[in-house]
Amino acid sequence: MAPTQPIWLHVCAVNAIPRLGTRVLTHAGGDIALFRTESDSVFALRDRCPHKGGALSQGIVHGEKVTCPLHAWNIGLTTGEACAPDIGCARRFPVRIDAGEVYLSFDETTGSGAAETLGGVTA
Repeated sequence: MAPTQPIWLHVCAVNAIPRLGTRVLTHAGGDIALFRTESDSVFALRDRCPHKGGALSQGIVHGEKVTCPLHAWNIGLTTGEACAPDIGCARRFPVRIDAGEVYLSFDETTGSGAAETLGGVTA
């Protein structure tokens, strides 16, 4: 059986995400936070801290990390893993940038119809 190709869904322009900030995608399976670093890299994580469920989109982006606004846990944007000594992981979604546009990929663990249920970008 041939491996399936990822489905990439256009989300927004890179410039629609504030530098060192976030945008939130509403999704039936839980909101997804898009983070833009100072160097214009973009990462996507489930908008829920693995510690107590705080909205990571309301945290502070620094380097390739975000600090949860509830209890100051640092979460790596490249992996979704909490930085030591904390332990936990926020679900990460693959991101692709093409000609200044951001695309997000979902897999079967996101749930069926993920591309159809993804809402617009909200502030």
